[in-house]
Amino acid sequence: MPEVISLKALEEANRLLLTVRLRPVQGDRFQPTGFPSLGAATYQTKDGTKLLVESAQSMANRLETTCWDSGANTPVTALKGISHVTVNRKGKFLTDSMLEAHRINSPYLLKGKDRVFFEKLKSGLGGLEDGPIDRKKLADALLRFDAGSLIHGVFLAQPELAGGRLRVARALSAFIEAVGVSVAASGGVKNDHVNPRGVTKDGFGNVPFSRDEFVAEEIHCYFNLDLAQIRGYGLPPEATRMLILLSLYRIRKLLDGDLRLRTACDLEVDHGVAMQVRPEGFELPSLTDLEVAVQAAIETCQGKMEHTTVAFEDVFKRGKEDEEDDDTGDEGDDDDADN
Repeated sequence: MPEVISLKALEEANRLLLTVRLRPVQGDRFQPTGFPSLGAATYQTKDGTKLLVESAQSMANRLETTCWDSGANTPVTALKGISHVTVNRKGKFLTDSMLEAHRINSPYLLKGKDRVFFEKLKSGLGGLEDGPIDRKKLADALLRFDAGSLIHGVFLAQPELAGGRLRVARALSAFIEAVGVSVAASGGVKNDHVNPRGVTKDGFGNVPFSRDEFVAEEIHCYFNLDLAQIRGYGLPPEATRMLILLSLYRIRKLLDGDLRLRTACDLEVDHGVAMQVRPEGFELPSLTDLEVAVQAAIETCQGKMEHTTVAFEDVFKRGKEDEEDDDTGDEGDDDDADN
């Protein structure tokens, strides 16, 4: 039987900082994240040339997906009962606040013809239109409708919701960096065995291309959990404990799970190097123990959280920039406002 997880080692800490050494699953080369018009992000530090392997916004989304069962379109079993908002279209699942880049601020939740949820949220935030923001009231509303927003962060930019002033900074952030990097240049060719001399702009013919991957002396994944922010929400102790355990669950599940970030970037934890932790004395619990602890913590918060369903029957609209060009490079990060 898994033991009850103690958070005593975190009681006096404002932050939980973890540094985890990673390595490629095979070989030495890996493909970092890329940005439109910029390519890979390399930069000089006192330790030499460094490389951004995965951005904070992309890692935030990866941490969020550890909570979701894509086969069943529901939260994973360990998170049964957690608050979130499901969006259906024509009676079928469309999306969920746990999947949306802007979470509870998603247009699929707030911009559709179905205004029931919008009015519920507006009512829950009532009284915040004028004067300083009541952070506790905002936290209570987010806990009720979408607890993950209190970890992932959210910016309710709708003018009807307190003038678009409601925002919560990301409480759990992460990124991956590599140090001592150098380019592993290679390339290839897209072969057309039918018509090698075809018009390439039409997709025919042989097309040679170059490819830059990287090698590194070390790759590290960094996690930063803002415990002071979570405590500062002013939520009941059981809700605060639930949010901290949920954050630890996301970290552990990501590290124990799939770190194949891209086709040519398949990483794993280097168990030969100890995890660096601050505060000292804290040990990241096992996934098995965290699954049990999170489920128990969610059960203690029943009555404070709910699962809401919204109907989105609107016609999808494409922006002009999307019609012109859908290719935005390798990054593919959906970022909420980094508050």
